[in-house]
Amino acid sequence: MLRLLTDSSSKDCAGTSRRGFLEVGALSLAGLSLPRFQETKALAAPAESAFKELSVVCLFLTGGPSQIETFDPKMTAPDGYRSVTGELSTSLPGVTFGGTFPGLARHADRLAVIRSFTHEVANHTLAVEHVIRGGSSSQAGMGSQVARLRGLTHPRTGMPTHVYLSSNEVDRQFRKEKLRLLKADGPGTLGAAYAPFEPSSGGQVNRDMQLSIPRARLADRRQLQSALDRFQRRLDSESQFSGLDDYERQAFELILGRSRDAFDLSQEDPQLLRRYDTGSYVTGLSKDRDSTLGHQMLLARRLCEAGCGFITIHNPGWDMHAGPTQYDMPHGMQALGRPVDQAVSVFLEDVHQRGLERNILLIITGEFGRTPKINKRAGRDHWPKLSTLAFAGGGLKMGQVVGRSTSKAEAPLSNPVTVDQLLGTVLHALFDVSALRVKQGIPRDIARAIESSEPIAELV
Repeated sequence: MLRLLTDSSSKDCAGTSRRGFLEVGALSLAGLSLPRFQETKALAAPAESAFKELSVVCLFLTGGPSQIETFDPKMTAPDGYRSVTGELSTSLPGVTFGGTFPGLARHADRLAVIRSFTHEVANHTLAVEHVIRGGSSSQAGMGSQVARLRGLTHPRTGMPTHVYLSSNEVDRQFRKEKLRLLKADGPGTLGAAYAPFEPSSGGQVNRDMQLSIPRARLADRRQLQSALDRFQRRLDSESQFSGLDDYERQAFELILGRSRDAFDLSQEDPQLLRRYDTGSYVTGLSKDRDSTLGHQMLLARRLCEAGCGFITIHNPGWDMHAGPTQYDMPHGMQALGRPVDQAVSVFLEDVHQRGLERNILLIITGEFGRTPKINKRAGRDHWPKLSTLAFAGGGLKMGQVVGRSTSKAEAPLSNPVTVDQLLGTVLHALFDVSALRVKQGIPRDIARAIESSEPIAELV
C-alpha cells in the first residue's frame, strides 16, 4: 500500500488526523479497487470506436426554473402572467429573454432555446429522474449512460467520463435538492461502477477514494498538486514500482496523469478567474452561502479539455413558490438568475475564444417549469407542460428558437420537444449512433433508447 501525505495536521470532528493522504494501493471507486476499476473500464467500453471527441455540460437548475422569467417572457400576456423581471432584447431579431439575463441576451446567437419542452411529471423527485435520465428505463442518469457506452475514463487522460459538480450546501432545502439530483443522476441498473465522480463535496466517491485533504473551496488544490508532484518524483526514482501490472499502472496514471491537473483552478489566468467568480451573489434561505457557480463552470471547461464526457452541475433553489423555504419570483431571479447569467455568459465567451464550441455541448434545464399565473405570494408553482431548455455549442445549429408556446406560456403551441428527444440529442452529439446500433454488449435498456433515439431535428 502506498500512502501520500500532505503537510496539514488538522483533525476532523471524529478525531481522525486530517493530514492529507492518498492510499493508492487501497483506492476504491464505488466498491472497486482502482486497478479492478481500470480493468472494468477496459471490459465495459463497447462503443469506444463510435464516440466523438465531445463533452456535455448539463447545468441543472433544481427546483424547476420558470420558463417565463428565463427564455420566454411573454410581455404581451396579462399582468400576473408576464415575466416579473421584464424582458431584454437579444442578439436575435424579435427574440427576448427575461430581465435578469443581460449577458445571455447578448449571446443569444450562440444559443438554441427550446420554448416547447414538455412532459407530464409534476413531482420533484420523479421529474428530476425523468429529465436527467432522458426518460431511460435503465434508471440511470444520462451521464451514467454515456459512461457505460464510452468507458469509465478517457483512454488517454484517465479523466472520469461522468462527473457531478456541486457545492457544500448549508441550506437544508438546497441540500435536499442536491441529493435528489445526485441520486437521479446515478447509475441505476447499470451498476455502481458507473456512478458519477463527485470531486467537490465529500461525496461517497471521494470517501471511497480515500482522498482526504482539508479543502473549503473548490478552487484551492495547491497542496494536493504539491503532494502528487512529490509522489510522481518518487515513483520515477524508486524501483519498487517496476513490478506493477498493466491495470495497476493505469491506476497510477489516473491519479498522476493529466486528469488531476484539470481540477487545479490556480493554473488559470487570475483575470479569467475574476470574470467567472460569482461569489458576490448570495444564495440560500434558512442559511446562505456565496455562489460558486462561476468556478464550477470554469472547472467544467477544464474537465472537458481533459476528456470528461458528461458533467452535471447542480444549481439549487429554483423552486420559487414563495414562502418560508422557497424564493418568490422577483427575489429568486435576482439571487439565482444573475449568477447564472454571469457564469454562463463568461463560459460561452471562454469556450468561443478557445475554439471549443464544437467540442463542448452546454445544456441548461431543470425538472419542470412554473405555472403561467403568479400565485398570491408572488411565486409560481409546478408546471411540467412547459419547461426551460437551452443548448449551446456541440456542433449543433445555434442562434435559433425552437417551438412556440401559447400566449400565456401554458403549453406548447407548436413542435413539442420531449425528454426522449433531449436524450436523443445527447446521444447523437456524443456518438455515431449508426455505429452504436450495431455494437454488441450494450445493455438492453440503453440499446432500446439508442434504437428509438431521435434528436431535436432543428438542432442537427
